[in-house]
Amino acid sequence: MKSKIATPTQRQVTMQVVDHIRGLIESGTLQPGDKIPPEREFAKELQISRASLRAGIGYMAAMGILNVRHGVGAFVAEGPPQLGNASLLLMHAIHGFQAWQMFEARIALEGQLAALAAERGSAEQFSAMGEEITDLYATIGDAHAFLIHDVRFHRLIAQASGNPVLAALMESITGALYDDRQSNVELASNRRTAADMHREIFRAICSRDPVRARERMECHLKQAEEAQREEKPRTAERSAVRKRLPRKAVTRRRSSATGPEK
Repeated sequence: MKSKIATPTQRQVTMQVVDHIRGLIESGTLQPGDKIPPEREFAKELQISRASLRAGIGYMAAMGILNVRHGVGAFVAEGPPQLGNASLLLMHAIHGFQAWQMFEARIALEGQLAALAAERGSAEQFSAMGEEITDLYATIGDAHAFLIHDVRFHRLIAQASGNPVLAALMESITGALYDDRQSNVELASNRRTAADMHREIFRAICSRDPVRARERMECHLKQAEEAQREEKPRTAERSAVRKRLPRKAVTRRRSSATGPEK
């Protein structure tokens, strides 16, 4: 009998991309500002699909390691890349976290981060947040790009808090958060509402109003938790349908869903 060879999971393939690019950066092959190899060439080198490569690049963009310029390519970010905060991501991969546990931790941490950012953030940091808000609205029709800018906005708030310990905790959560959301991100139907909530948080922070910044952040996270809870039945339904469909039918369904979401 032929032994079965286990197929790598999407998470494993994503981390293969992350580890490869990490190695190129740490060896000095890729320097800050350098463009990574073209998508087709890079995917062939790693022997993975271009979709899997994009997932890995998206992860690193959300973590601030790469900057993706649409239509141009992906570049190594200027400044020190955040490559050393994998412990929580590893725990999440091994044990998994309940959604309510993640949101409970985020509400406790990010409400305070928003308040501190309103008190301590610099004009330069506010400007960077504003760019992410603009990009959120520009990518409402692109679920994966929207997720990247969503995560980066929250990272910028953590950095603007002026507390490196709290910011490091947020970095750890960011990896697990992105890893958890990317697989079902296309099911989210409330991206405009989410963009509006991020804009309200941004305005409160720029107004130097820590009380409102905390309140808007906590409100946003509670709404996000409720929205994710509503997505669960659709996720289960989609999984059940995919198990019943022949492989070719699943492929056809994927190809027919490549247009912009309405």
